[in-house]
Amino acid sequence: MKKIFALTLITAMLFSLAGCSSEDVPTLTVYNWGDYIGDGVIEQFEEEFGCKVNYEMFDQNEDMYTKITKAGGEYDVVIPSEYMIERMINEGLLAELNHENIPNMANLSDYVLDRDFDHGNKYSVPYMWGTVGIVYNKTMVNGEITSWNDLWDPQYEGQIFMMNSVRDSMAVALMTLGLDPNTREQADIEAAQAKLIEQKPLVLAYTGDEVKDKMIAGEAAMAVIYSGDAANILMENEDLVYVLPEEGTNLWFDNMCILKDSEQKELAEKFINFMCEKEICEINRDYICYNTPHQEVWDSLDEETLHTYPDADVIEKCFIYKDLGEMAKVYDEMWTKIMVN
Repeated sequence: MKKIFALTLITAMLFSLAGCSSEDVPTLTVYNWGDYIGDGVIEQFEEEFGCKVNYEMFDQNEDMYTKITKAGGEYDVVIPSEYMIERMINEGLLAELNHENIPNMANLSDYVLDRDFDHGNKYSVPYMWGTVGIVYNKTMVNGEITSWNDLWDPQYEGQIFMMNSVRDSMAVALMTLGLDPNTREQADIEAAQAKLIEQKPLVLAYTGDEVKDKMIAGEAAMAVIYSGDAANILMENEDLVYVLPEEGTNLWFDNMCILKDSEQKELAEKFINFMCEKEICEINRDYICYNTPHQEVWDSLDEETLHTYPDADVIEKCFIYKDLGEMAKVYDEMWTKIMVN
């Protein structure tokens, strides 16, 4: 009996110790875009706050949305784009933020705050912002690339990378047709679908983060690309040029949010506040090359770095994605047909 009692006591102590260890190290699960954070940032946060971060990555907003709606409380911090934030607010998926726990928001530019998709930043804090444009290799094209319509030029068959992103690729097609990139009209969406199917013989691949290495290596003449990725690869290949097409383009904002069912809201707000520190914003800006929301870091940039920041004339022709409501399903269905056509 003594042996049984002793064994039971030891077993109970081991389970107790394991439980204490787990509770002593809180875990935060962060879901972010691929290749979208500076080296060592996560480790620095873990060390400073005595926690563990599970860090996962997604390729497009729609993938993130599908995953978190099925995860049942698995994620804490997510970093979607503006239209997806609007959708998640409307569906009650996000927690309201306590701004008193995020004092570093005071460091951010007024330009990125209080946008229509989240007035007062009740649910989100800016992380990065930028544009969508075309990178082209000047040794592989005739003349300059200036228009979205150049992506339909038959002389570049098999020489074009399009984005593996329903909103971005559909928007490109809508702009070539002179239609609203936020349209909810069935006929407009079908026209954009037909336009992208027409283009498919010219498309080498629909890409994500891998487009950077591919364009640096000269694997295609041109690619639809985010401004930060463009800034990154222009430093690696002097033959590459980034252009915002004359028809206008998307002005996007990626913000940090906390999911409503997160059990680590306090730690999540510490993470968001940490990401708004000047040092961290500098590390992220230098690594991923996207437009920083931190005003002091922004003001410190040189002219060469600022060339991917849109000027006032460009911004006048830019649009911001909006939540499509029920029509988002139609876009997704059209995109699936394009991919399998």
